[in-house]
Amino acid sequence: MKQPVESSSVVDRVLHALTSVARAGRPMAAKQIATEIGAPLSTVYRLLSSLKQWGLLQEHANSGLFEPGPSSVQLAWGFDQNAQLVTQSRDEIRALVERTGESVGLLVPINDAVVCLSMVESDQPLRCSFARGRAHPLTRGASAKALLAFLPEAQTDVLIADSAPDDPEAVAALRAQLEEIRRQRFATSESEVDIGVWGVSAPLVSDVGRLEGTITLMAPVARIAGREAELAQLTRAAADRISYKL
Repeated sequence: MKQPVESSSVVDRVLHALTSVARAGRPMAAKQIATEIGAPLSTVYRLLSSLKQWGLLQEHANSGLFEPGPSSVQLAWGFDQNAQLVTQSRDEIRALVERTGESVGLLVPINDAVVCLSMVESDQPLRCSFARGRAHPLTRGASAKALLAFLPEAQTDVLIADSAPDDPEAVAALRAQLEEIRRQRFATSESEVDIGVWGVSAPLVSDVGRLEGTITLMAPVARIAGREAELAQLTRAAADRISYKL
């Protein structure tokens, strides 16, 4: 049965509050959450009370700040054990790390962000802000652009317009980049997210043509000089094999 509009609005606000805390990467005050989701503080306190009751959020006794609660661990464990994208890509990602000696992440688009589901790190050092659970804008870097190029056109148009509302040249340049990414089925970037880090990302598309995520190989620029084409080819090949399983 179709739910009343009011119920849908409450559900959306609860989920918005929960994801705001999850994406912040640090404890948040109720006022910050209210600002983030655009709701009155009194409403936010009611939402937070329910989330605390279900263990999805918890409140610091001294500071009054909110952070993910113990039920989040159960959700994460269930996701790791059962999510098809994670399980089907795990062996290929590990093999790519072993063959190239570089770190590889599995990422997915969520609303206006790209979120890292897992990261398999190599033995070689890498200073990179990508880590499991971290979110980044969906318009900057190889991972973001590999996803943006294969999202539904209407969603892509909105994200592109929001990325540079007063810079038509930047919008045109981004559109041209995305067209090239669609053609070659991988994206590369250098120092767009982390200074001195090069990345190559290839989309994961199921047999029904649905974008599922992307895998991204990341390495310091100085370490991959002259290997860019090889690493791009290996990453795309691994992505193609994962896509075949989905």
